[in-house]
Amino acid sequence: MNQKDSASFFGQPRGLMTLFFTEMWERFSYYGMRAILLFYMIYAADKGGLGFNAVTGAAIMSIYGSMVYLSGIIGGYLADRILGSWRTVFYGGVLIMFGHIALSMPLGTTGLFCSIFLITLGTGLLKPNVATMVGNLYDADDERRDAGFSIYVFGINLGSFVSPILVGWFQVHVNFHVAFSLAAIGMFIGLIQYTIDGRKHLNNVSKKAPSPLQPEEIKSLIWKVGLGIIVILLILAILQMTGTLNINSIINLLTAVAIFVPIAYFVVMLTSSKTTKFERRKVVAYIPLFIAAMLFWVIEEQGSVVLALFASNQTALHGIPASWFQSLNPLFIMLFTPFFVWLWSKKLRDKQPATGVKFALGLVFAGLSYVWMAFPGMLFGVNNHFNPLWLVASWALVEIGEMLISPVGLSASAKMAPVAFQAQMLTVWNLSDATAQAANAQLVKLYAPNTEIAYFLIIGLITVLAGLLLWIATKKIKILNDSLSEAN
Repeated sequence: MNQKDSASFFGQPRGLMTLFFTEMWERFSYYGMRAILLFYMIYAADKGGLGFNAVTGAAIMSIYGSMVYLSGIIGGYLADRILGSWRTVFYGGVLIMFGHIALSMPLGTTGLFCSIFLITLGTGLLKPNVATMVGNLYDADDERRDAGFSIYVFGINLGSFVSPILVGWFQVHVNFHVAFSLAAIGMFIGLIQYTIDGRKHLNNVSKKAPSPLQPEEIKSLIWKVGLGIIVILLILAILQMTGTLNINSIINLLTAVAIFVPIAYFVVMLTSSKTTKFERRKVVAYIPLFIAAMLFWVIEEQGSVVLALFASNQTALHGIPASWFQSLNPLFIMLFTPFFVWLWSKKLRDKQPATGVKFALGLVFAGLSYVWMAFPGMLFGVNNHFNPLWLVASWALVEIGEMLISPVGLSASAKMAPVAFQAQMLTVWNLSDATAQAANAQLVKLYAPNTEIAYFLIIGLITVLAGLLLWIATKKIKILNDSLSEAN
């Protein structure tokens, strides 16, 4: 029986079960590792850590997240032109597993940076292509598609919710390396399940590159890759000769790359002869959404950095591992999703606010989550330990914002893309997160106890103001309003 006609997993194609658990275990491994990685870097050696200062650790966490999203460009290219989705996902999972193994061994900073490289590349290979394979399970007119993606996203959040709790417990009660080994085991289970089950139930198309690299293109590709490697080596050599080759200079270089890449994408789309005049107007209208998404992700992604530091240093934990707060993000997504599905599909339906208005509201909620975090310090002083509910409420607010921005942004990206750049526009959407985390690599350096109140207030109020300006722009600027209405 063709897997598209099989309905053995909650009424969905059987292959969805394979991809559901593959992504669930991958997210288990990634978010379990991420929940304790900052603490591993900044805790002193007698607590099992590497002894980095908090500023350096926070910057590394942010640029790490940025590179994970940027590496999706490589994964997409390999799947489309060389390996096909099935093999690209498998190799990505193997790299991720070995990355976690590197952290599970007492290899110090060598293990840390080796792990970052392997997991960054592996996640770039795996994550975007699993989503592509989910889409390939369905025909274009299959009514089960939306429900299938909802089940798939639930798997992502289930793995992300469980892992910080389990990994965090082992970090506190055993040690960091045993905790990291759980992430490696999780990815190993995912690979076994993906390999055995996937051979039976995944579309054969996913095992072939849809647009294979032609022989005449290979020489050009080798030259481009070689040139890129030479440029990187030259930059590193210059930094070495000038005595500036260090962690901070590497972070600054990667920040510049992450900011440059989306700009280059927009320039190409706007100047391409393949883009019509009408499509160009839609791309211009999309730029405010990209900036809004970037501002949102600046706050949302600081949950694993700034709020993690707040949880560890200024929260009355009462024996709860600080890493457990990282489960709040997926928990609130799972709690809020049914409500927003009901709101958009049942309650409002044809009376939904425009895409730009949803984005504006999302920014306001995200900004308020940071304004809220300024109040504990203002009321009681920054040198106290606060009730955990301050953090819980902050995460609840920002996740309302995510419900208003993340799924809506994906939809708008697909509908506002020029025909010649459909896939690239979804890549650009993911780059909004990469650019935000690159910006965070610089912003988090400003966070400290003596700057905490101003830090939360300034970032929060700027985000709220941006939301209000986007709301006004959506209502007042006809070109923007028309384009966003079409995407809604």
